[in-house]
Amino acid sequence: MNTVRRGAGALALAVAGVLFLVYPVVRPYSDEASMQGAAAIGSPWWVVAHLCAVVGFVLLPLGLLVLRDLVAGSDAARLAGSALVVTWIGVGFVLPYYGAEIFGLNALARRVERTGDASLLGLASDVRYAPAALATFGLGLVALAVGAVLVGVTLWRAMPSLRWAGIVFAVAFVLYLPQFFGPPFLRMAHGVLVAVGCASVAVAVRRGVPRPARAGSAG
Repeated sequence: MNTVRRGAGALALAVAGVLFLVYPVVRPYSDEASMQGAAAIGSPWWVVAHLCAVVGFVLLPLGLLVLRDLVAGSDAARLAGSALVVTWIGVGFVLPYYGAEIFGLNALARRVERTGDASLLGLASDVRYAPAALATFGLGLVALAVGAVLVGVTLWRAMPSLRWAGIVFAVAFVLYLPQFFGPPFLRMAHGVLVAVGCASVAVAVRRGVPRPARAGSAG
């Protein structure tokens, strides 16, 4: 694979990592059942933060596409292909939920601010906790976790010197669902972990798979 394509894949992963960090850092936090919550959800920063996550999810499989092609022909090729497919499925399932958060809840919060009727914020729970919404979002996050673990196993087999990168990446996305239940500082810390995980896999993609030594070339 040429250097330009490896560089593009590494860049996609690195930028995704930065955006996954920006998401919890700039996202406004507040009691979302009050007027303060309406100000937080109705803030432009709410939209910016969640859009960062959306773009990060879009870039993620693009980077993994290059990783799959990078290990083609090795015993890790099937794993990398499975990681790409499962991750893409996961992204497809989580993005509608983020769309509701970005556009639906933001519009609702701005209506609350205009009318002063904080009771309308109760509709946010109807949007977030609708059975179909929860099911698709949960399935998407589980798929992303499975995909990340497959990426970790891929690197474990194909790039022994960078096994740590796959471990960090896998742990970061396995924890993506639980971190939603943590306080803001924990969510920001998780953002750092995701950024490091994506950057680590970016390094692996940029470096490429070591070529096996030719017979008789040792020494």
